[in-house]
Amino acid sequence: MSAPDQFAPLRLLTPARVRLDPATRPTPLSALLAFQEDHAAARDAIHAALDMAALAQGLAPRPCLQVESRAVDRATYLRRPDLGRQLAEDTELPRLDCDLALVVCDGLSAPAAMAQAPGVVAALSQHLPELATQPVVLVRGGRVAIGDPIGAALGAAMVLVLIGERPGLSVADSLGAYLTLNPRPGLRDSARNCVSNIHPRGGLSHKAAADRLAWLVAEARRIGATGVALKDESGQAAIAP
Repeated sequence: MSAPDQFAPLRLLTPARVRLDPATRPTPLSALLAFQEDHAAARDAIHAALDMAALAQGLAPRPCLQVESRAVDRATYLRRPDLGRQLAEDTELPRLDCDLALVVCDGLSAPAAMAQAPGVVAALSQHLPELATQPVVLVRGGRVAIGDPIGAALGAAMVLVLIGERPGLSVADSLGAYLTLNPRPGLRDSARNCVSNIHPRGGLSHKAAADRLAWLVAEARRIGATGVALKDESGQAAIAP
C-alpha cells in the first residue's frame, strides 16, 4: 500500500510542480509527458511571432500604431536584449501629449500579449475612459524599456507597457505590466512599477490587474513618482469607479 501524498494540499494551491516521488524510481509517465508538453509550450511561446493584425482586431475599436524594435528577427531579439529596447531607425510617432500612453509588446511570449492584453486594456478603460479612443502602440520585438522612447515621442506623462513574460513550465502566456512616470531613454528599471502574473489560470484576472494598475496610475499622479518611491498598497484602498 502506497504512503499518503503529504504534498497533495500544496498541489491544490499552485499549478507549479511541487514535488515528484522522492524515492529512486523512474519518473511516472504522466509526469514526464506533462513536463514535455509544458516545455514545448514554453519554447513555442518564446519563438512565436506577434500577429499585429489580430492583436489590433482584439483591441478594436481603439486605433493602433504599429512599430518595430531594432531587433530585426527573433534570433536577434533573443541574443541582443539591448536592440529590443530601441525603436527601429526612422520610426515616426505622432505627438499625442497624453497623460498615459499604452504600449503592447510581444516580449518573451507573443501568445501572452495576444491572449491577455485586449482584456486588460478593456478593463483598464473602465477606470480611465480616455483610453477608449486613444491609440495603442503595438511593438514587435520589444523589451520593457522600449516604452521609454515611445512615451517620450508621444509626449506622454506616463507609459504603461503590457508585455509577454518569460514562459515557465506551468504558464506560457502570462502578461506583465510596467508603469513609468516621465518616460525617456536611459531610465533604470527602478523607476517602474510592475504588475505581473496576469493570466486566467491561477494568476491575476484582467479585472484584478486593471484595478491594481488604475490605483498605481492614480497614486503616481498624486505623489509624482513611480518605481521604488511608489509602494503598491492597492489592496488596502478602494478603487474609485
